[in-house]
Amino acid sequence: MIDAWTEHAPDATFSGKTLAQFKAAVKPSLDARATVADLDQQLGGARVARDNADVPSVALAQQIVNSIKGDPNYGENSPLYAGLGYVRKDDRASGLTRKTTEETKAA
Repeated sequence: MIDAWTEHAPDATFSGKTLAQFKAAVKPSLDARATVADLDQQLGGARVARDNADVPSVALAQQIVNSIKGDPNYGENSPLYAGLGYVRKDDRASGLTRKTTEETKAA
């Protein structure tokens, strides 16, 4: 709006306001929008930094989990392993599924 007003009618008055008065009135809104745009850019950069920092962290965490799984005092059935968010070996389903067909349903 400001660009069009500046280009096509810089000396005109609309609704009792000059272009300079309008710019002054909407400055807080434009400043807030600029702040949000800047913060969005910073957030994007922070997310990239986080993702880059996560690469070695995830690799180290996986090494720790593998060490817990192989430790005779803990292993895949320990509460520690379950506390890490994994399903204990004894709690896993067998994987066996019995698929039903129309023939077995009719029988």
